Amino acid sequence: MYSPVIESLIEQFAQFPGIGKKSAERIAFYVLNNMSNADVENMAKILTYAKSSVRFCDVCQNLTDTSPCPICSSHKRDKSVICVVEESKDVSAIEKTGQYSGLYHVLHGVISPIDDVSPDDIKIKELLLRLNGEVKEIIMATNPTVNGTATAVYIQKLLKPMGVKVTRIAHGIPIGSVLEYADELTLTKALEGRVEML
Repeated sequence: MYSPVIESLIEQFAQFPGIGKKSAERIAFYVLNNMSNADVENMAKILTYAKSSVRFCDVCQNLTDTSPCPICSSHKRDKSVICVVEESKDVSAIEKTGQYSGLYHVLHGVISPIDDVSPDDIKIKELLLRLNGEVKEIIMATNPTVNGTATAVYIQKLLKPMGVKVTRIAHGIPIGSVLEYADELTLTKALEGRVEML
């Protein structure tokens, strides 16, 4: 339907997560019709620079262009608590709450035998190397999926002999939702994670 160059551009944008064929077409035509050559060149430079300069933090494994990253090097963070998450975007989600002041550890995935992802394929060893006596609590903030839960349990079993407190973020009914629309597992987790009203 389009020239090979335009088709190629659409295919490139369609590779992004959450971008289907229609959205990829809209983005491609926005680039071609609305962006100046200077803007396109600037975007290409930024993409190339980001890809070459961003790496894993030597401490927490989060994506950064400096190591240690700003969170790990901050003197204001509570170094006795590490929140373990699946991906770098999860760090951002927790930071937006403004309610957590500890450190992080990014696994870059979860254990998934069906996808041939073993404990050695994610950043568990790097987490264990951080346990230097100063860390008192590990918060498991993996997603409440089968693989996320299995990964949390696996790490909890590794940490148990080390005397570090391991906690799991609560799961349950989102604020603003209606009980009748919640599934049984969500309701079960909400009941299990109940807390005393003050």
